[in-house]
Amino acid sequence: MRKICVFVGSRANYSSIKSVMKAVAEHPALELQVVLGASALLDRFGNIKDLVQKDGFRIDYTFFNIVEGENPVTMAKSTGLGTIEMAMVLANLKPDYVVVVGDRFEMMAVTIAAAYMNIRVVHTMGGEVTGTIDESIRHAITKFAHVHFPANEDSRERIIKMGEDPQYVFNVGCPRTDLVAEELEKDSAAELRNLFKDHGGVGSSFDLSGQYLLVSQHPVTTEFGSNRRQIEETLEALNRLKLPTIMLWPNADAGSDDISKGIRTFRERNKPEWLYVFKNLPTNIYIHLMNTTACLVGNSSSGVREGAFIGTPVVNIGTRQNKRLRTENVYQADYTADSIEEGIRHQLAHGKYKSDLLYGDGKSGRKIADILATVNPPVQKVIQY
Repeated sequence: MRKICVFVGSRANYSSIKSVMKAVAEHPALELQVVLGASALLDRFGNIKDLVQKDGFRIDYTFFNIVEGENPVTMAKSTGLGTIEMAMVLANLKPDYVVVVGDRFEMMAVTIAAAYMNIRVVHTMGGEVTGTIDESIRHAITKFAHVHFPANEDSRERIIKMGEDPQYVFNVGCPRTDLVAEELEKDSAAELRNLFKDHGGVGSSFDLSGQYLLVSQHPVTTEFGSNRRQIEETLEALNRLKLPTIMLWPNADAGSDDISKGIRTFRERNKPEWLYVFKNLPTNIYIHLMNTTACLVGNSSSGVREGAFIGTPVVNIGTRQNKRLRTENVYQADYTADSIEEGIRHQLAHGKYKSDLLYGDGKSGRKIADILATVNPPVQKVIQY
């Protein structure tokens, strides 16, 4: 039986790989191993340990590696600690394959540990072009990885152009779309009925059957020092519109503290009755918010990926996702309040878009598990020239 180790480093990571974990656990030829680390274990970023166990998965190991500070120095240190911790975990678990997701710094740590230990690396969501340090990490992981599961054909072709063997590059779609397809079979209004009661947060609740905005803006690590100003421009645009708004807390990347301070200061000074802030939300709840919001604002990849499948009107701000392959549901804005306001008004006037399968058809997990049961790349990679 092949042992497949999946590393989960955040709530977003979990939504990106949950369907694969389920398919691997159910596959007769595979054994699932689960490791949690980084912000996945921190309460202020959404500790998911209980959630993963509630979903029926056994957690084999956990480790803490996030250094406080949310700046470039602590990101580098956290990556180093993650490499040390994951080496110990892999020495004990002895998996045949290690699955890493996307492009975050904790994934780089896991990849390096596995590569030096001659453990084959499986990479999902590789080959995409976005911007920021995430792009460099994503392509670096591609060069370490033995098996590639890009989310679309454009990404598959780019991975092959990078010298990877085509027989180990599979366009399977985005596993996050699997969860979306599953959730959209439910009634969003019913799923959100107790949103404000059940999930905490601060602000004045409002009727979700009306028009409202959903905001998810994370720091741009290569623009460290500018994130406070960037979130202030977003908040200024929102304050002009004064539409009921749900805003989510930023992730753990360098600059997170600046965004958090910007949100807190704005709330204290303006006391906006239209704003409700959540620290974090379960993935299924977030999907139903995307399905019912009038517009998703910010720079989360969910607007590009899940947004395409759902048809969510999106205003993407700045450089964090500006080069990622997208469908017509995404309006690109710069960091000024004027541009953001213009984008929101444009999307409000347009309304919901048609669903697009650019990032998959909702069956990626099963495809990945079936391939992992039979694929057999050499440990020593051979670049295709």
